[in-house]
Amino acid sequence: METTTRPNDQQLADVMSPGGTGPTSLPSRMLLVAMVLGVLLVSAIVGLSVSPQWTIQEVVLDPAAVNDPSVAKSLDTSGLTEADLQQHEADGTAPIQTSVLIAETSDSGSTRFWQRTATAHYGMWSLFPAFVAISACWIFREPLTALLLGAISGAFILGQFDFTDQVLLPSMATTKAAGILVLYLWMLGGLLGIWARTGTALAFAEWISKTFVRGPKSAKLVAWCLGILFFQGGTISTVLVGTAVRPIADQKRVSHEELSYIVDSTASPIAVLVAFNAWPGYIQTLIFVPGIAYLASEQDRLRFFFSALPLSFYAIFAVLGTFLLSLDVAPLLGKRFREAIRRARATGALDRHDSQPLSFSSPAAHQKAPHYVPHPIDFCIPIVLLTGIAVGSYFLTSVPQVRWGFAAALVVAALIALLRGLSLHDLVAGIGSGLQSVVFASVILMLAVTLGDLTQKIGGGAYLVDFLGDSIPYWILPGVLFAISIGIAFSTGTSWGTFAVAFPLAMPLALALAANQGLQNEVLYLSVCFACVLNGSVFGDQCSPISDTTVLSAMTTGADLMDHVTTQIVPATAAAVLALICWTSIVVLFC
Repeated sequence: METTTRPNDQQLADVMSPGGTGPTSLPSRMLLVAMVLGVLLVSAIVGLSVSPQWTIQEVVLDPAAVNDPSVAKSLDTSGLTEADLQQHEADGTAPIQTSVLIAETSDSGSTRFWQRTATAHYGMWSLFPAFVAISACWIFREPLTALLLGAISGAFILGQFDFTDQVLLPSMATTKAAGILVLYLWMLGGLLGIWARTGTALAFAEWISKTFVRGPKSAKLVAWCLGILFFQGGTISTVLVGTAVRPIADQKRVSHEELSYIVDSTASPIAVLVAFNAWPGYIQTLIFVPGIAYLASEQDRLRFFFSALPLSFYAIFAVLGTFLLSLDVAPLLGKRFREAIRRARATGALDRHDSQPLSFSSPAAHQKAPHYVPHPIDFCIPIVLLTGIAVGSYFLTSVPQVRWGFAAALVVAALIALLRGLSLHDLVAGIGSGLQSVVFASVILMLAVTLGDLTQKIGGGAYLVDFLGDSIPYWILPGVLFAISIGIAFSTGTSWGTFAVAFPLAMPLALALAANQGLQNEVLYLSVCFACVLNGSVFGDQCSPISDTTVLSAMTTGADLMDHVTTQIVPATAAAVLALICWTSIVVLFC
């Protein structure tokens, strides 16, 4: 494999920060301090001076679906009448129960049940934490600081000034937080560490490349297939596919713009479509809406997630577009992209003249044990086991047991490595380096979950419902959510951070529009809006020049970062437009 060098810290700073000034410059530090102090001061003032406003949401229930009718109350005794809420607003207090089952018996003797839920919001200030997180991430290009600042601002508005004990500890002590850490930090990190120490994943990818590549088309097809196979998505896919395929693709005169687009566009889009990975467990924590039965429990939300996947039209068109590119029949590429293809085939120049290609090499902690001889089967058995358990359990129970699959893959990968000669010391060291590689990402995930919880408590979705619920036609909302998600993800360079901001706002708004405008198929409408946020976040992240997957796609394939961005934006936008047409058509015709 070709020897590459990692860009130095200043080169990366120039790439990742606006204007190439770098995050360590004095103006940036002063701006950071001023922004933090200003946000904390404003949030504290709002928390001390602004009283919450209460809104009511009602969902009619099927009597057969009511588990315990004896707990139902009459509206007058519910404590959630309009007069009750007005009194709470005047007193600055909260209802004893914010969600109550109401029963009403008609003169004919039939009983009607509905769930009445009260939600507090702070007016326009309910959106302040999300605004802070987006602005900070866009300014400083650093998601950890942005999410932490957004979460602290939300806590201060809620009057929770002891951020550690009142916010972080309760958030981290939940089952959903533990589930994310166990899956993403321990299992995924450990499995990646073993594969890195033994070199089996890379050996498998290289074997596939050397066995099947015969020319430019087959080189691109192998990259496409590997992108699908490594469906864990994100940095995992980009690093493995890019580093494995590039040496052979270079020999076959595949331009770096082509290869980087295939690597980037089969990373997160595939993680959306083949979602037997860490994505569903994280996203389901963000889409709870009070009073909605099919979003009530974790199992219900996972079922909703997978039922909505066929509506991920951007991901479908993005993956299809890279497949057509692999066959050299892609119809919508743009002038720059076609020129890059012609240049590479005719002259062998894999990069544009005067370009500045990035390069990548794995850190020493991720290099394989020198005495271990990897075999492709070492990778095949755990990945088949993981996929088989996740997919099989999905068809058997309608909920994929992803943690079971990862646990089995981790144990089997460790046993194979030990039986084939890896020492216990190297195995533990590999697992340790794998855990270390995902610790930072895990902290970001926990802050994202915390921010999502605070956005729900502070009433961001409820405020949008009050502000927009009756003012926009229902068929416009999917496009609005798609555009907003794109803007956030493109500006911040993170899809998972965008999920934390967008989903707690989008789901209540979609539900309110469906109810207020009398849509016949509420579940389908929410599924479309869910898919719009999911796919918009992926599209914005994929096309953002400050996204880690965008930068890594350019690094591992040896492409110029901005050449990669400007060439892939045309086919990616075409896929986004087609997806928006499909979503709008479904909403108009079937909702």
